[in-house]
Amino acid sequence: MRQRLLSASLRHLLLGSSAVLLLCGSPLAFGASATQDPAPATTKSADDSTKQVTELGKITITAQSRSQEMQQVPIPLQIVTAKQIDTLAATDLSKMSLFVPGLVVGGDSPTQPSYEMRGISTGDFGIGTESAVGVYIDGVYSARSGASLLAFNDVSRIEVLKGPQGTLFGRNAAAGAISIITNEPSDHVEGRVRVRVGNYGRKYVDGLLNAPINQDMALRFSMYSNRSDGWITDAANGQDYGGDHDFGARASWRWNITDDTRVLLSWDHEDLNQLPKPAISLIALSNDTNERPPYPADPSTYVDPLHAPLHNDTVGAVEKRKFDGVTLSVDHSFAWGNLTSTSAFRKFNTENRGDYDGTNHIVSYLDTANLERNRSLYQEFKFSGNTGLVDWVAGVSYYDEHANQTSQTNTFTDSIDTLANNLMGVGYPLTQISAGLAQMGVPYTLLGDPWNEAISNVGHFKAYATYGDVIWHLSDKLNLTTGIRYTRDQKTFSWYNMPRRADAFDATVAGLTQAGVVGMLPPEAQYALAMFGNNIIFTDAIGTPVQFNNSWSDLSPRAVLDYQFTPDMMGYVSVTKGYKAGGYNSVQIGSHFAPEKVWNYEAGLKTVFPEQKLLLNGSVYHYVYSNRQSLTLDPNTAGSGVPRYLVNSTDQEAKGAELELQWRPLADLQFSLTGAYIDATYSKAVASSGAILTGQPTGEPKYSFASNLGYTWHDVAHGDLAFTVNHAFRGASRCNRDSQLQGTCQVSPNFTTGSSQQRTDARLDWSSSNGHWGIAVYANNVFNKRYVTDVNNISASVFGTPYAGITPPRMVGVELRAKL
Repeated sequence: MRQRLLSASLRHLLLGSSAVLLLCGSPLAFGASATQDPAPATTKSADDSTKQVTELGKITITAQSRSQEMQQVPIPLQIVTAKQIDTLAATDLSKMSLFVPGLVVGGDSPTQPSYEMRGISTGDFGIGTESAVGVYIDGVYSARSGASLLAFNDVSRIEVLKGPQGTLFGRNAAAGAISIITNEPSDHVEGRVRVRVGNYGRKYVDGLLNAPINQDMALRFSMYSNRSDGWITDAANGQDYGGDHDFGARASWRWNITDDTRVLLSWDHEDLNQLPKPAISLIALSNDTNERPPYPADPSTYVDPLHAPLHNDTVGAVEKRKFDGVTLSVDHSFAWGNLTSTSAFRKFNTENRGDYDGTNHIVSYLDTANLERNRSLYQEFKFSGNTGLVDWVAGVSYYDEHANQTSQTNTFTDSIDTLANNLMGVGYPLTQISAGLAQMGVPYTLLGDPWNEAISNVGHFKAYATYGDVIWHLSDKLNLTTGIRYTRDQKTFSWYNMPRRADAFDATVAGLTQAGVVGMLPPEAQYALAMFGNNIIFTDAIGTPVQFNNSWSDLSPRAVLDYQFTPDMMGYVSVTKGYKAGGYNSVQIGSHFAPEKVWNYEAGLKTVFPEQKLLLNGSVYHYVYSNRQSLTLDPNTAGSGVPRYLVNSTDQEAKGAELELQWRPLADLQFSLTGAYIDATYSKAVASSGAILTGQPTGEPKYSFASNLGYTWHDVAHGDLAFTVNHAFRGASRCNRDSQLQGTCQVSPNFTTGSSQQRTDARLDWSSSNGHWGIAVYANNVFNKRYVTDVNNISASVFGTPYAGITPPRMVGVELRAKL
C-alpha cells in the first residue's frame, strides 16, 4: 500500500491556522503555490506553462489541517490570492466578493457587514446573534460582525469553504467559512511601499518591512492608510458621503526556539472614522424643512435613487471602529506528531450613527445609532499525526466573549408630532399646543427638541469544543474520512429598555405646569402631553432589566469517501452537518431562538488535463437548513405603531452546482471561469408580515459567475506588461410574497430593484525585470454600471419616507510601487 506521509513542512503550514485552511486554484493565481506570495513577473516559456498545468493538482495545501495536494482534497474550495486582491485594488473583501460566485459580502457599513454563502446569511448585526458564515483571521474566530470586515493588511490569501464547517473549522460556520491568512515573518529582508491615487480624492498607501533579527528570529511590520472624499454629495450641506478614512498596522514576531519549537506573536490594529452609508430618499420634497412628506407613501411617485439628490441630516453622523488583536501560536513537534497552541485576544469599539429617513426635514427626522464594545479570548490546542495508514487531527478549544451594545433611535419632537398624526390619528398636538401658547403670549414652544430612546444589551458567551478527524487510507486510490465535533455553548444575555430622554421637552412641560399653563389647556392637549411623557418607540419593559441564560449542545459529524480514478482525476461524495448557536434579538426584549442546523450532501469531481493545459472542477450539492435566523422588517405594530426589525426563523432547502475552469492555452495567456447555480426555497416559513412563504424562493439568484482573462507581454521597457480584465455577473433576485416589504424586489415602476448585476474591472500593469519597480493603471466598474441594491421601508409606514441604497460609480486610479 502506498503510504501518504505528512510533509516535513506540515508544522510550518499548520502554525498559521488554528482551524481548517481551505484552498484551491484562483483565476488570478493560475498554477501559483497556495502557500507562497505571488512572485514578481518574469519571462515564462511554453514549457513552463505546460509544467504549471501538469503540476496544478500537486499544489500543497492544508484544507483538512494536513499537508495534501489540492486536487486530492474532497471539499468545495476557493482561494482569493494576494495577487487577485492587488489586481482588483480591493481594500476589503466586500469590494471583490462579486468575483467569488456563491459568496456575497455587504460592506456598505464596514462595522455592520453582512455575509451570505450559498444563499444562507444572517442579517442581524446585534450582539445576540451569530453569523451563519464564520469569519476567521489567522485561524481565530472573529467576534461579531463589528470586527469581521477589517481592511486588507499584508494578507497572504483568503480561503473560502462553501458548505458547513465540517469537524475542524471553529464555531458558527453553518453555511460556510472565510479564513483570512496574513503573511508571517520570513528569513529574508523584505520591504515595499505602494501608493494609489484616483478619482473622488482617493489616496491610498501601504508598506511593509520584514527584518530577520538573527538566524532564529524575524520581525515583520506593515501598515496602510486609505482615504477618499466620497462619491456622492449632500445637496443641502455639500458634505461628501461614500468616502473612506481608515488606518491600520500589523506587527508579527517569529522565534524558532529549537528545531522542534516555534513561537509566532502578532498584533493587529485598525482605526476607522468616516461618515456612514448614504440614504437616498425616494420622495421628492421642497427645500422647506418643515414640509411633511405625503402619507402614506405612494410607490408610483417614487423617484429614481440613481438620479435623485442626497439629503441626509443626521446629527453626529459617524461610522467608526477601533480594533486591537493579539495572537500567540506555539508549535512543537514530537516523535508521534505535532502540538499547536493558539491563544488570541480581541478588543474593539464601534459606533454607527446614520440617517434612517433619507430627508433633511426635521418633521420626519430619524436616525439610529449602534454602539458596541467587545472583547474576546480564544484558546485552542490541536494535535495531529500520521501512522501511514491514517492521518489524524484532534483538538479542544475554548471561547469567551463579553459584548455590550446600545441600540439608539434619535429624533425630534417635530417628528414625534408627525408620528402622532400618521399613526395615532390625533392631528399634530405639539404643533397645535405651541401655536396656542404663542397666541396666549407664552414664550414657549414644544418643537425642535431632541428625543432619544435606547435599549442596552449585555452578553457573556462561552463556547467549548472538542473534535477529531481521521483519513483512513483504505487503498492506494480509496480514502474514507470520518470526523465529529462536540460543541457546548453557554450564553447570558440581558436587555434594559431605558426611559426615553427628552430633556428640553420635559423642562418646557415642567415650566408650563409650574406656571399653571398646562391646567389651562384643553383636555385633549393635556392628554397629549401626558402621552408623550413615555416611550413611544421601544415600549416593552421600560426601566426593567430582563436577563436570559441559555445553553445548547451539538454533535456535528462528517463522512467523506473519495476515489482517485487516475493520477489526474478524483471524485468524492460527502455528508456534513453544520451548527450555529442559538441567540437573541437585541431590540426584542425577551426573545430567544434555537440553534441553526444544516445537513449538506455533496458530490464532486476534480480533474486536470495536462495536454490541454486545463483544470476543471465541479460539484453538486443539496442541503436542508433548519431554523435559519434572519432579520426582517415587521410591519405588525403595537402601541405607537413604529415598525421594528425582528429575527425570524425559517426552514430552507437548496440544490445547486458549482464549476471552476482554468485554462492556459499559451505561456502568456490565461483564462478562468467560475460559476454557481442554486435553487433555494423555503420548506417552512411564515414572514414577520404574516405572509406564507413555504415553497417560495428565498430570494437568492439562480445564477452567478466570474471570469478572468490575462495576457503578458515581455521585454517592454525592460520589464513585463500585463493586462487583466475581470467580469462578474450575479442574477436577479427571485421574489416572494415578502420581498416588496423587505425592499429586495421591485417596489416602484420608476426604477428597478433586485435586478441582475454586472461588473467589469481592468488593469494594465508594468513591472521591471528585477521586480523592484512597478506602475499600473486600473479601473473598477469600467462601464459604470449602477444598481439600486435595496429599499428600506422602516420609516415608510411612519413618516412616508422610504429610502434606497445604490452601488458606487466607476473608480479609476494609478498605482506606483517600489520593492527592495
